[in-house]
Formats: sequence, C-alpha cells, structure tokens
Amino acid sequence: MKAAHFLSVLAVLALATSIASAYDPSPLQDFCVATNDPKNALFVNGKFCKDPKLATAEDFFTSGLNIPGNTDNKVGSNVTAVNVDRIPGLNTLGISLVRIDYAPYGINPPHTHPRGTEILVVVEGTLHVGFVTSNQPDGSNKLFTKVLNKGDVFVFPIGLIHFQFNTGHTPAVAFAGLSSQNFGVITIANAVFGSTPPINPDVLTKAFQVDKNVIDYLQRQF
Repeated sequence: MKAAHFLSVLAVLALATSIASAYDPSPLQDFCVATNDPKNALFVNGKFCKDPKLATAEDFFTSGLNIPGNTDNKVGSNVTAVNVDRIPGLNTLGISLVRIDYAPYGINPPHTHPRGTEILVVVEGTLHVGFVTSNQPDGSNKLFTKVLNKGDVFVFPIGLIHFQFNTGHTPAVAFAGLSSQNFGVITIANAVFGSTPPINPDVLTKAFQVDKNVIDYLQRQF
C-alpha cells in the first residue's frame, strides 16, 4: 500500500515538473491571430520549410554587404538586414545580421528589437552608443552608454531601447548580429508620433507632460 502511495506521489510530481517546464515558444512576429481557415493560415514564424532534399547552397547565401547603404535621409543612417527573408536557410536558426551605415553625425535613432539581443562591432568611425533599462523598482531607467572606436564591441539586450550616433565628421560603419531570424524593429519616435491611425494627442500630451501644440508638431514630422 505504501509502495502504491509512493508511486502515486512520484507520478504527480513528475507530471507537475513536466507542466512547469513547458512553455509557449517565443513568437517570431508581432502577433498570431488564430484562424480555422487553412487557406489563410501560416506557421507562427510565417515561413514554411522546404524539403531538405531540395535545399541548395543558395538557400544559405547572400552577397552585397560590401556595398554602403544610402544614408541620404532625415536621420543619416541606413540598416541593411540579412534575415530569413534574405537567406531562407536562416529559418528556425535564431540568428540574423545587419550592416549599419552612418553619415557624418548620423544616428540610428532610439529603437528596440522585441525578439532579439544585438551584438555590434564598429568597423569604421566612432559611435556613441547606449541602451536604457526597463522601469526599475524606484521608477528610474538607467542609461548604459559608451563611445566605440574601430574594433570595439557592444551588446544591446533584447527588448531595451538603444541607439547609435556617429560623433565624427566622416562616415561610420558597423555590423551587428541579432539572436533571432526575425528580430523586429520598433523605432520609438516613428511608433509614438507616426502610427496609423495617430495616437490621440490628448494621450501623448498627458504622457509627455508637454503642450498639445508640441505633440501636434511632432506628429506632423512623422
């Protein structure tokens, strides 16, 4: 009888451990709306898998990262992404690469990657970089910042707001690896002031504690 009781307890503990160790996989897109229509269905990462027997070396290859991106824009930077859309073989491997070009005094403005940690190396120029922590118990947000020169490396943890600014009068170039095949980008200013439809100005006026005319002006910029 005691043996049966012991086995029952052991079985319950094993089941509890199994349940506790289970988890939902990290999504590889912003959301996944359930559908009962298979014609409108996609895998959660939006990609189907090719039969391995049909794969070729081209599925794992791309070129062109030696070509500078066009930085003739308002922020003076350009990000060339090498993700699963450019190299199909990256599907399910959890990694991507980007080349970032900066015009003199150009910036990769404050943004987040909701699905990937980033490790960046400077190959030309000097960059002022940094990230801000999530809200701390005391209500503060700590800034971690550094000036990087050629060959220096810096890490931006997943989901945290970060930036890079070219402090020099010559162009700069960096490469970065990210821990997702589809890391996602949320550029803070664009998302807050340039969403479609726009966020109610009353919300932003209260959130930023500024005059509504300031919010109206910022929304017009995006």
